[in-house]
Amino acid sequence: MARDTTDQTPLSSVSEMTAYLAAGNKPKEKFRIGTEHEKFVFFRADNSPVPYFGDASISALLKGLQAKSGWEPIMDGENIIGLGEPTGMGAISIEPGGQFELSGAPLETIHETCKESNNHLAAVREIAEPMGIRFLGVGGSPKWTLAETPRMPKSRYDIMTRYMPKVGTKGLDMMYRTCTIQVNLDFSSEADMRRKMRVSMKLQSLATALFASSPFTEGKPNGLSSWRGEIWKDTDNRRGGLLDFTFRDDFGFEDYVKWALDVPMYFVVRDGRYHDCTHVTFRQFMDGALKGEITDWEPTMGDWTNHLSTLFPDVRLKRFLEMRGADGGPWRRICALPAFWVGLLYDDEALTAADELTKDWSFDEVNALRDVVPVEGLNAVIKGHSLMDVAREVVGISRLGLKNRGRLNGDGLDETVFLAPLDEVLAKKGTLADDLLMLYNGRWNQSVEPIFEEYQY
Repeated sequence: MARDTTDQTPLSSVSEMTAYLAAGNKPKEKFRIGTEHEKFVFFRADNSPVPYFGDASISALLKGLQAKSGWEPIMDGENIIGLGEPTGMGAISIEPGGQFELSGAPLETIHETCKESNNHLAAVREIAEPMGIRFLGVGGSPKWTLAETPRMPKSRYDIMTRYMPKVGTKGLDMMYRTCTIQVNLDFSSEADMRRKMRVSMKLQSLATALFASSPFTEGKPNGLSSWRGEIWKDTDNRRGGLLDFTFRDDFGFEDYVKWALDVPMYFVVRDGRYHDCTHVTFRQFMDGALKGEITDWEPTMGDWTNHLSTLFPDVRLKRFLEMRGADGGPWRRICALPAFWVGLLYDDEALTAADELTKDWSFDEVNALRDVVPVEGLNAVIKGHSLMDVAREVVGISRLGLKNRGRLNGDGLDETVFLAPLDEVLAKKGTLADDLLMLYNGRWNQSVEPIFEEYQY
C-alpha cells in the first residue's frame, strides 16, 4: 500500500464500518480492474540487493521516477517511500525489503492492464539502467538471506517487523522476501460480493499452484513449488488465511466487519506519527482502549481504512475484492493473473459455472488443499480430483468468461490471449517453479545466479 489514509471522519458504530464496505457496490458497467505487481530490485554486477540510501538505490529510483513522471512523492518523515498519480490513478510503493510495486489504475480491460504494466516497466528500466539496477519477477527471493535483505525506512514496516515474530514463524520472510501479483475487482451488491468472495476464496489455492514460482531459498531448492504459499501458512493466522464464515450462504459485509474488529491493530497515525497499537484489537480501540495513551484517541474512518489494509486473508475485502494467492512472475503473468480472475468473476455465466464447480467444497477441504499446495502444486487433490484436472476446467471457465466479455484490442483479439501462460502450464503439465528447478539441475549447473539474467524485467 502506497499511502496510509488520514480521513478524520469520526467513527462510532459497526453500521458505519459496514456502510463503508457496502459503498463499494457499483453497477456492472462501472466494474474496473486494478492490477498490482511487485518485483525484486538487484544490482546487475553481482545480483546483490539494492539498499534504500545512496546514489544507486531505491530512493534514487523513486526520485528519478518522480522527476520523469510528475507523480507526487509520498513521504514518511524525510524519506520518499512512494509516488502517487495526482488524480488517484495508480501509485508506486516499496515493500519492506525494497520490492518495487506498481498499484495500477482502475482500468476497463486486460489490454489496458498489459499496456500499463509495459509502460511502467519501461519507465523504471530507463531510470534504473544507468545505476546498474535490474528487476526480478519471481515469487520468492532466490538468493539473499534475511540478514542480507535491506530494510526500508517506513514506519508501518518498523511496527510490523517488531510484531511479526510474536504471532508466527514466517512473517519476516513474508515481508522481506516475497513478491506477488494481485488483481482488485468490483462487486455490484452484497450478494454479488458474497458469491465472488466464496468462489475466489475456494479457488485461491489453485491460483497459488498455477502461478507458483518460488522454489529457491538462499541459493538452493527449498523442496517447495511455492515458498511464498508456504510462508503464508504461518505468518499471522489471526489476520490471514481462509475465512470460514465466507463459506456460508448468508455471509455479508457485517460478518467481515465483525471479524476485522477482533484482529489486533498495527498502528494509528496522528500528526504524521505512527503509534504502535499491536496490543489492542480494533474493537478495543472502539471501546476506548487508547484513551490516555495517545491524544485524539477516538477512532476515525481513516483508522478503519488503514486497519482493513493490514488484514491478510487469501481474499481481502475493502470496497473491492483483492485476489492475494499468486506468486510474482515474469511480465506475461502480470497480464495472465487478472485475466484468469476477470474471466471467472466478471461474467455471469462463468461465475455461475465456477460457483457450481466448487459448491460442494467444504472449508476443511479447501483449507487442507491450501496446506499441501505449496509442496504438491498441481499434483494436489481435492474431492478426488487432481488440481491439474480442476485447473483445466477452471481455466476453461475463465476463457468462456473472457470470450463473453468480448473486449477486443486494435487487432481484433479478445482478452483470452492473456491466458496463454496458463495454457502452457496445462499443456506441459508443469509450472514456472518446475521450469526453474529443471534449469537449476540442468544448464544452470545447480546455481540460482542465472535466474537474475533470464527472468529479469
